[in-house]
Amino acid sequence: MKRIGIFVDVQNIYYTSRQAYQKQFNYRALWSHLCSQGNIQVANAYAIARQDDGQIKFQDALRHIGFDVKLKPFIQRSDGTAKGDWDVGITIDIMQQAAQLDEVVLLSGDGDFGLLLAHIKKHFNVSTRVISVPELTARSLTEHADIVEAITPQSGFLNNT
Repeated sequence: MKRIGIFVDVQNIYYTSRQAYQKQFNYRALWSHLCSQGNIQVANAYAIARQDDGQIKFQDALRHIGFDVKLKPFIQRSDGTAKGDWDVGITIDIMQQAAQLDEVVLLSGDGDFGLLLAHIKKHFNVSTRVISVPELTARSLTEHADIVEAITPQSGFLNNT
């Protein structure tokens, strides 16, 4: 069976799904979809540690599904903006895992990951898949993916509520 690694930029998927469709992403549907295509070897969800009850319940739900939830502290800047970027952490984890996988599945629309996908395809001969909201996904990301799956109301990746 195909060995699959899943790497989820939780903030990106949350905000793009909400902005485009006013819906939440369905991680159980994602898990089921990918399990039908191979064996999930690694599944990391990268999130921000905002210690409120809703976030804690969400992170526990991800763990129950099978994700390893990696947390970074929430940083509030003096100007009121917030920081919580996982790009480097996601990149390091994918680079460390790529040689043991047949397919890397990245959930993000962030164009910064385009170079990463090109690199792992060339150096590890791994297939790459991007799952994201089409209208909020950088072309520089999708042009380096072997497979692009759209998060849309018809895709089954969004909650109905």
